[in-house]
Amino acid sequence: MGPSGLDAIFWGVVTFSILVVLHEGGHFFMARAFGVKVHEFMIGLPGPALRIRGKKTTYGITAVPFGGYVRIAGMEPGEEDPLLPEALGVIAERGPITVGELSRALMVDRERASDIAAVLEDWGAVVRDELHALSLADGLDAHRPARELLDEVRSHTYRGLSTPKRIAVLSAGVVANILAAILVFTVVLSAFGTYEPSLTLDQVQPGSPAAAAGLRAGDTLVAVDGKPIGAWEEFQAAVASSKPGDTLEIAYLRDGARRTVTVTLGQMDGHGYVGVRVGLTKVRYSLGKALSQSFVWTGLVFKAIVGFFRPDTFGESVRNARSVVGISVMAADAAKTGPLDYAWLVALLSLSLGVMNVMPIPPLDGGKIAFEILQRVAGRPFGRRLTTAVTVVGAALLFSLIGYLVYADIARLAG
Repeated sequence: MGPSGLDAIFWGVVTFSILVVLHEGGHFFMARAFGVKVHEFMIGLPGPALRIRGKKTTYGITAVPFGGYVRIAGMEPGEEDPLLPEALGVIAERGPITVGELSRALMVDRERASDIAAVLEDWGAVVRDELHALSLADGLDAHRPARELLDEVRSHTYRGLSTPKRIAVLSAGVVANILAAILVFTVVLSAFGTYEPSLTLDQVQPGSPAAAAGLRAGDTLVAVDGKPIGAWEEFQAAVASSKPGDTLEIAYLRDGARRTVTVTLGQMDGHGYVGVRVGLTKVRYSLGKALSQSFVWTGLVFKAIVGFFRPDTFGESVRNARSVVGISVMAADAAKTGPLDYAWLVALLSLSLGVMNVMPIPPLDGGKIAFEILQRVAGRPFGRRLTTAVTVVGAALLFSLIGYLVYADIARLAG
């Protein structure tokens, strides 16, 4: 029996929160490692929240506990407003002052003054009181030149980092997701093992070439055409390299005795066909092999995600993908099966989330990294309008895909 709707919602919320907290945690720790101010690390989408104010960061849970976010100082796009130093100087000299007073002092409209104040507040240069008046932040010397003050606070923001450090902050979420997945895969494979196809026949289909040659359930395959085989995949490869009508000399063990039969391959869907099915056996990997296998799966996930961007594989990739709806159902199923299956699913999803974010499409991390590199090449930051427009287009494409996957999941579950 499948999970109930409430089970799916609960495990969907838990699973996506784990994934996003892992991802945002990567950004958080890398930003803090570079001395960048991080305003908030929240579980859930922006909204009303329970908050605990730490020394440098506020932590909390929002009223919509789905996913999470980290708010890092200085990530606003576009060029800096040239009036920032002057504005900071005015606030240092006259504060506390309102945005209206600041706009008159700078002789700019209120909207621009408000944007300037928001940037200075985000950088930690100014604070607002209960009446929203602006004052210089604690710890800053009002007697220092405004330009020096601004340079100091900027050095503790994302904007103040070098390009390589910005890329490190942007990449850290992806790295956290991938490392978490590799860690879980390695621990599970080495400590608990996994089930793999054995070489002992579980079933020989009646009337198949294997049955005609005399193979029976319980026989253990040991060689094909004189070549020893150690895994089911090797037997499959031997069959796949042959054509219908070809013969294979198959050696096997029955009651401890080695025997040999010649099987003439049948035809199924245009391929050679033997007609056997093998059982599963539990295998525990060494630590090194478990780690190696984890990297192999990471490569396969990269290949699967790239399939979304190739016209010839896009359709298949979409059919095999699941949205938040399908993933929630899968999470509930896995949690019902046991903690090991749930941890395995979370690791797979973490890997997929990490790899997906590598793609150079704004607003994904890969898209932001691409922007950083292009701006470095251009020697200047791109304008806010251009950055916003490209991000909106990328977001529209992503949400279109997500919308279609949700529709496909609902249709699949309803059908």
